[in-house]
Amino acid sequence: MPVTTEAAPQPKPRKRKLLIAIAAGTTLALAGGLFYVVGGGGVQAAPSAPKPVKPIFITLEPLTVNLHSESRGRFLHVGVSLRMPDEKSQARVNEALPELRSRLLLLLSDRDPAVLATPADKLRLAEQIRDELNRPIVPGLPPHGITAVSFNAFVVQ
Repeated sequence: MPVTTEAAPQPKPRKRKLLIAIAAGTTLALAGGLFYVVGGGGVQAAPSAPKPVKPIFITLEPLTVNLHSESRGRFLHVGVSLRMPDEKSQARVNEALPELRSRLLLLLSDRDPAVLATPADKLRLAEQIRDELNRPIVPGLPPHGITAVSFNAFVVQ
């Protein structure tokens, strides 16, 4: 008996091309979407470096105060600069300068010379000055905004 092989009906060439085009398009779309989600796609702007803010300094006139000493009269001569982040803080400090200078004199006077000897002691003193001078003169007002205190002169004698 002769064997007859009937071939399965072949899709028309036009339908086959359409199916291939749809499959290829879908694959490309999925690959493109995955590439974009993973991070290789979209245009990424270079991270812009923050503009450095130019600090504002107010240099106080040097102060000389008596120190607590049992043996002989000793004194501290100190020059101080106050750093602020903006002009608003600078204006607040300038308005309150006489009061802040008085606070600084009271804070420094009658200190023991032994607690002003090392660099760590000076850093601690700078923090105390910053904290004291940042306190508002009148309760309810904002702090003065002093971010750092630098010494321009520091002589214990």
